Amino acid sequence: MTTSGEGSGRDVFAAIRDRAFRAVRPDRLGQTNLYLDQRVIEAGEQLGPAFQRLTAARASVLVFADDEPMANFGHPCRYLLFDPESGELHAELPARFPPWLARIPETLQAFHEPVRPVPAGSLYHVKPSWPCPVLWPRGRRHAIFYAGMSNTRHLNDMEFGYRTLVHRYGFARRDITVLSFNGTTDTQEGVNTIWPGDGTPYQIVVNGPGNRAAFEAAVDALKPRLREDDLLFIHTNNHGDNYGSGSFLCAYPDWGQYLADDFAAKLGELPRYQSLVVLMEQCNAGGFNGPVIKHSTARATSVAAAAVATQSSYASPDGHWDSFARDWFAAQASHDPYGAGLAFNPDTNGDGRIEATEAFNYANTVRNPLDSPNFDESSPAGGQIWLGRTYIVWWWWCWILREVLSRPYRELPEAEYYARLHKIQPELSKLAASLDDQSAVLRKEMTATVSELVARAFNGDE
Repeated sequence: MTTSGEGSGRDVFAAIRDRAFRAVRPDRLGQTNLYLDQRVIEAGEQLGPAFQRLTAARASVLVFADDEPMANFGHPCRYLLFDPESGELHAELPARFPPWLARIPETLQAFHEPVRPVPAGSLYHVKPSWPCPVLWPRGRRHAIFYAGMSNTRHLNDMEFGYRTLVHRYGFARRDITVLSFNGTTDTQEGVNTIWPGDGTPYQIVVNGPGNRAAFEAAVDALKPRLREDDLLFIHTNNHGDNYGSGSFLCAYPDWGQYLADDFAAKLGELPRYQSLVVLMEQCNAGGFNGPVIKHSTARATSVAAAAVATQSSYASPDGHWDSFARDWFAAQASHDPYGAGLAFNPDTNGDGRIEATEAFNYANTVRNPLDSPNFDESSPAGGQIWLGRTYIVWWWWCWILREVLSRPYRELPEAEYYARLHKIQPELSKLAASLDDQSAVLRKEMTATVSELVARAFNGDE
């Protein structure tokens, strides 16, 4: 392709790159990425998701201008349309989503990329400090992970969460449903096999695609299984927006809209159960908080969102994670994805458990400054939900366990250590319950003795 007239002899794509670059405001040149789609778009062709109602009025060459490259979609972006013969700009269309559907097309190439969304190399991984085993609660614990138009960072977030639930908290794998992209560990960037946290293969098992039908089927499957004492954890990731009809989650394969009201109404079909914990990473996630609280059939509900209903959520600077989800799961795991310690102990009340409010408070305190985290609870009990069961004498019970478990923890791979630990978890829980009973007796005796001493000191004669 060559131009005619003014640009005679020049490659049209080169002319388009030049003009697209000049179309960016000087103060935005360091923040806007430009991508040229090296094909001719036909007149009337749909550009991006159907709900944007954007089409090419005539044959065009497209430059995608991403004005917030580190944000999840939706966020402000533009489609610059150029004449394929002259290379002249003939339209600039404001948009909220990229101009592709399921996968990033091979014809789309970056030519101005001051912000590098491509993940940096993985950091060194260290085995986390030994964590005291978590007691399993009396009820059953269920989880649903959802990511529609997944990028690799969204899959990485879910892998971190999956490992935390399975290893740290002992969730049964059969009770976790994972819905992502096309029903595999593929993402918009392609096939994924190795998790950057520790350089090992992904452990997450994807059960279905990330769309409304699959999510509602997962909720339907829970209806006959959910009991009075049970807990449900839901994590939503990938992309979303607040586009005319309220906040929504994106769905595979075409950025479809799963509206907050519809999502929450589906949860309202569940029978009565004990606890619901919801963690949402997508843009405009805060628009889900109110509907979820309103429709929840759990006795206690908490919802943590990465962004308010009118703002985007953002990737971490290294590109491997979404900041808020990574930090919320780090609070629950007591270490970051690479195994490193946290900025501070999330267990701020020192009771040996990470409650929903504490996980949120940690993620909010260390947050990406571009995010706008927000939290809602159905009652104070909603904020007090945690994923395990409380020790009464955890401080010295954990010292006993440390002496006998530290060595196998150091020597065995993480998955094998936890698999073996979980086999004896029922017996450990019985022993802990016995210690709790004995502790209650000792506490009663010591309270009487201490009260007598205090009375003698403060109420007696000098």
